[in-house]
Amino acid sequence: MARQLAEQITGHFGDRLSAGDPLRVLDAGCGQGTQALRLARAGHHVTGLDPDPMMLGEAQRALCVEPPQVQTKVTLLTGQGGDCGRWFGPGSFDVVLCHGMLMFLPEPGPVLASLARMLAPGGMLSVIAANGDALAMRPGCAGDWAGALEAFGGDTYVSHHGVPTRADRLEPLTRTLAELSVPLRGWYGVRVFTDQAPEGTPAPSDPAQLARLLDAEEQAGRTDPYRTVAALLHLVGTRRS
Repeated sequence: MARQLAEQITGHFGDRLSAGDPLRVLDAGCGQGTQALRLARAGHHVTGLDPDPMMLGEAQRALCVEPPQVQTKVTLLTGQGGDCGRWFGPGSFDVVLCHGMLMFLPEPGPVLASLARMLAPGGMLSVIAANGDALAMRPGCAGDWAGALEAFGGDTYVSHHGVPTRADRLEPLTRTLAELSVPLRGWYGVRVFTDQAPEGTPAPSDPAQLARLLDAEEQAGRTDPYRTVAALLHLVGTRRS
């Protein structure tokens, strides 16, 4: 579902990416490069930044099988999101992605401040974070009542891969973006229904069924109250001119 998830997320800010000229994109925490390659194929110039050499190796291997015109549009660097000032000055990017990185940091403010400085006036910051208001949903739906009770009011959990992680909440993130002069322009829920499926459940093999699943997720991610209990929050902010 990684590719379909990337498509759904891109749809939340696709108007910015399809506005005309190629954009300068920073993908902080690019992982295996799914989103970076997708944007490079669309003609944008993408810098992928990740601290994990193994993930960057996967991204590099995926990049190597792309056509030359895509390869020349991607630069991969080893580093944390807060390190971007080592290579780039303020206003260096039109779009900055911070997807799935905040959950591994003790707090969101410092890295968001660093990434916000990278934005040109009118640039867009896209942030995906674990939803702290929905931590009880998965254990509760699985019948793990002790886990659900423990999750209420907390902000830490163990990921599907067994890694201790941290969640954020919509209102504090919204305030942080406003303080960084990147006020919220819209927010969405991601993985409303599919997060409740048992671990390892494959995506539907029937294209029509998969399309219905994605349509249901997309509508839920834009509609209250469903988006408030999504596993992930997607916030999109725009840098003040």
